[in-house]
Amino acid sequence: VQLQASGGGLVQAGDSLRLSCSYSGVTFSTKSVGWFRQAPGKEREFVAAIAWISGTTYADSVKGRFTISRDNVKNTADLQMNSLKPEDTAVYYCATSRLVHDMYRSSNYDFWGQGTLVTVSS
Repeated sequence: VQLQASGGGLVQAGDSLRLSCSYSGVTFSTKSVGWFRQAPGKEREFVAAIAWISGTTYADSVKGRFTISRDNVKNTADLQMNSLKPEDTAVYYCATSRLVHDMYRSSNYDFWGQGTLVTVSS
């Protein structure tokens, strides 16, 4: 299994950015996908998740601004980020899990991508 996160970059506050997580392997359709982020000097935190048999979950800090989606044909999971704020600056990671509950727990994920940097200037 390989995960590749892409789409990061430098944007201004209020702009939008779309991250993509590409999955290489079998049975993507039975994997839940989560996005996490880690800002400099801070711990990794949950951003959003989409379970393979249920719905989506978002951190309160991004609810209403970010949208997670998946394409089981292309084996991708995207994170659309709107109304970006400087505090959204972080390295964003995607990860997969066989579970469909407690998706905010990083320990529930089996495989992780390498991360993509998002920088939001004020």
